[in-house]
Amino acid sequence: MPKSLFRLLAILCISPLLVSYFVLGVVANRDGLLESHSQLLSMLPGKLGSYLRVAFYRFTIAHCDPTATISFGVLLSKCSAQLHRHCYIGPRCMLGDVIISEDVLLGPAVQVPSGPHTHGIDDLDTPIRMQPGRRQTITINRDTWVGAGSIILADVAEQNVIAAGSIVTKPTEPRTINAGIPAKKIKDR
Repeated sequence: MPKSLFRLLAILCISPLLVSYFVLGVVANRDGLLESHSQLLSMLPGKLGSYLRVAFYRFTIAHCDPTATISFGVLLSKCSAQLHRHCYIGPRCMLGDVIISEDVLLGPAVQVPSGPHTHGIDDLDTPIRMQPGRRQTITINRDTWVGAGSIILADVAEQNVIAAGSIVTKPTEPRTINAGIPAKKIKDR
């Protein structure tokens, strides 16, 4: 009962930000609004900050389960993001177009951008910032632990461990431990 009450109070506290998000969303890009609101919310410390962030994201991204934990400094940039049951997003993580499945743990400073090709680079006569990229949804499947400072550019299979500081550039196999740059399977779980 107390958690349900805290969740309701968090929604009430965050309601002015929700109103601003939806009113401005009539004329502005929702992903841009999400990013700016995310920056503001990221500065709220502790468990209270997590409750307030979850309350906001429950209404502004594709899915945010009320049991998610979203730590200090976390930035979300895409409304298509999904955060499922009992996932933990560690401090200072940066998330784009992602699906974080149930029971996933992301250590501090994990980055999951919207795939490896968010910027076009083929046309040397056009600045990179003006070239279209290809956005990709990255899925981190259930019961996976991603270590601190990792960068995830491809899907991570279920029940994986990704060692701290690894860069995942290719999809992983289920129930494996992966490490390195680029990340490679080092053993089965």
